[in-house]
Amino acid sequence: MVNTTPGDDVDIQLIPVEQFQTFLVVTSRVAGFIGAIPVLSGAQTPGKVKTGLVFATSLVLFPMMADAVPKTNFSPAPFLLLILSELLLGLLLGLVSRLIFTAVEFGATVIGYQMGFAAANVFDPQSERQVALISQFQNVFAILIFLAINGHFIFFQTAVMSYDLLPPGQLNLSGDAVPYLMELASHMFEIGVQFSAPVLAVLLLSGLILGILARVFPQLNVFLLSFPINIGTAFIVMALTLGMVSTLIRREFDILGERIIIMLQLLGP
Repeated sequence: MVNTTPGDDVDIQLIPVEQFQTFLVVTSRVAGFIGAIPVLSGAQTPGKVKTGLVFATSLVLFPMMADAVPKTNFSPAPFLLLILSELLLGLLLGLVSRLIFTAVEFGATVIGYQMGFAAANVFDPQSERQVALISQFQNVFAILIFLAINGHFIFFQTAVMSYDLLPPGQLNLSGDAVPYLMELASHMFEIGVQFSAPVLAVLLLSGLILGILARVFPQLNVFLLSFPINIGTAFIVMALTLGMVSTLIRREFDILGERIIIMLQLLGP
């Protein structure tokens, strides 16, 4: 506790309002980028960890990004809209990255239904909902690949580059950004089909053979026999094609940074 007398001069260092507002603008964009990281966007990551990471990253990047923020007199309403637009930018970029995991989940769901795991669901802590068992396995596999190749660094790198590509306050949704998102969504189904194609082809062949056996041996209970055969066959094919699936997932993560940069360019004026 500091005791002062009326005659003493107390020098209190205050942060200028303009500088603090600039820091909030930078923090909002950094929060959007960090919130877009697939591993951190899930509910299993504590909120204190996310907040601390956003604040620490903003302190590190603020000296480099402060000059890119327009020097204007922030009134309450335009300043709030600017903060919301920066957060919306992070959500859009998070959607671009999330589509890859959605494609993996979609392909694995199709496999699970075909192999007889339609009712085998588990709780996914990331999306906070019930997902198919095979979908959860493939989703965890994709997350491990994402972390192994340091995919989360892409978001930190693009956060710095984004101020040159899209300065704050210039977010434009009327351009080609929405059609580009639609194109990525259609590509998601293509990736999902590529993931599930080998297993589906083998299961289709297995169903054809069991159908022939049912006609040749009517007394054979093909329905009960198909469950263990389909499950065992699907797991064997998944194990044999794990390297191919890993290559496909890694290819999508390798071009994720390029897609984010294209998205930033399309969101510009």
